[in-house]
Amino acid sequence: MVEPLEQVMDALDIETFLVCDNENQGRNLMLALLKKWGLSDTDVVFAQHMGPGVRVRGRAYIHRPADKYSWIVPESEQEQR
Repeated sequence: MVEPLEQVMDALDIETFLVCDNENQGRNLMLALLKKWGLSDTDVVFAQHMGPGVRVRGRAYIHRPADKYSWIVPESEQEQR
């Protein structure tokens, strides 16, 4: 079975509205959420405080440019990993 996360070419973007006091708190909450989901290479690419919270978009990089992409590595080499 194909692992969906291994088929991601670059990154996952997750956007939501977090109820919080300010933009900095919203950024920290998003990073903590991504980390809790097991995503380690993360960043906040957008945050805007509006009313009761922050509209925030977090990004979790699955593959950075020049990585060894799992979707182009032959299966025989993947088994050796």
